[in-house]
Amino acid sequence: MSEQYSDASRAATDDDDIFAGPGDEKGDHAYLANGGDWDQVVEAQRERSDETIVINVGPQHPSTHGVMRLVMEMDGETIISLRPSIGFLHTGIEKSAEYRSWSQGSVFFTRCNYVAGIFNEAAYSLAVDKLLGITDKMPRRGNQLRVMAMEANRIASHITAVGATGLDLGATSVQEVALRERERTLDFLEAVTGLRMNNAYIRPGGVENDLPEDGLDLLDELIRQLRKNVPEIGQYTLTNPIFVRRNKGVAHMSLASAVMMGASGPVLRSAGYPWDLRKMEPYCGYENYDFEVCTADSFDSYGRFVIRLNEIEQSLRILEQVRDELAESKGEPYRIEDADLSWPSDLTVASDGQGNSNEHVKHIMGESMEGLIHHFKIVSQGFHVPAGEVYMAVEAPAGELGMHLVSDGGTRPYRAHLRDPGFNHVQSLPLLCEGGMLSDAVMAISSIDPVMGGVDR
Repeated sequence: MSEQYSDASRAATDDDDIFAGPGDEKGDHAYLANGGDWDQVVEAQRERSDETIVINVGPQHPSTHGVMRLVMEMDGETIISLRPSIGFLHTGIEKSAEYRSWSQGSVFFTRCNYVAGIFNEAAYSLAVDKLLGITDKMPRRGNQLRVMAMEANRIASHITAVGATGLDLGATSVQEVALRERERTLDFLEAVTGLRMNNAYIRPGGVENDLPEDGLDLLDELIRQLRKNVPEIGQYTLTNPIFVRRNKGVAHMSLASAVMMGASGPVLRSAGYPWDLRKMEPYCGYENYDFEVCTADSFDSYGRFVIRLNEIEQSLRILEQVRDELAESKGEPYRIEDADLSWPSDLTVASDGQGNSNEHVKHIMGESMEGLIHHFKIVSQGFHVPAGEVYMAVEAPAGELGMHLVSDGGTRPYRAHLRDPGFNHVQSLPLLCEGGMLSDAVMAISSIDPVMGGVDR
């Protein structure tokens, strides 16, 4: 044991590679999460003949937008190399979901993204619907409520992203306006779903509950306030020469590079490619709505910021159309009417707010033994899904969010995998940052809008 300690503490030589893990071969300089401690890294760097230095950004740093670590090799203010280190927020949600019923999956996967979790619910639920073969049987009101929830959540996510971009530049006024409007949007989602985040609103077979009595009035007021106040963000930023100069030409990525890295969402559309799954591969009836795919040809951070602002406007257009449709479909079913696939609808309208309908309890406890048995099985065991494999993707605020599900015919997933767009975008950071300035790396991170809960899963 003493020999091991003395060996670890000896001075580094030219033949040592203290950055390497067990079994790694010596090669070019690589800075990994494993290997020697930071003091040794700094000491080895000091003994090199060049003037480069290594700095460690994160994993707890406001500019990394979460628990992400960046190891940068610097020559003065210029980034020579950048290596992102992820995994600090790994929760094992995918594996946990494989030990829960199909109904419980929405509750798990919405927690992968604490900014736009409704899209995780949508991708999962649509994949389960596809395995069940009920996609075409979905009630139109169920699809309308799904679209309403997703577009409201998209607005909240984009407002968060543009506010954080302003804050990264020290523009606190932009962040204050963004937080105010995000709060307004979350208030609406809370009124509809019961929660501000981790909503678990979109479920296999439809949605958890219908609009409240004043739901359309709340939606009208949300649209009116956002149309009035969101342009204020553009006035603070797009007309500010400092903001424009700090974003234009920064974090450049060509179309070929974006496709090579598997980029999607605003990152891909900032390269001029109009790829939006709501248009290209419609779901939930998106083909029935009139909206535009926002693109830019600047290939940089500025273009991604402008796209997010413009997409807020397009989401408001969709919400206006959904509002009219919801008024027409009032009173219609909002989930698949199959007792073998969903819990009784009246459990969500009880006066105590706990989902315990007195009428339903009276029926299963005093009138129908078959009803009691069915209720016990659907709640404790869940429903069976035919054996098969499916991949379903939705257009999340950050890009293509995909869900890969494998069923063995049982009451829980055999395999569940989430394809989060932030994972690909974080791997693109060396391409976006190397050769640029340290201060520009902050804008590069902001422009891809990573949510580390989805990246690490």
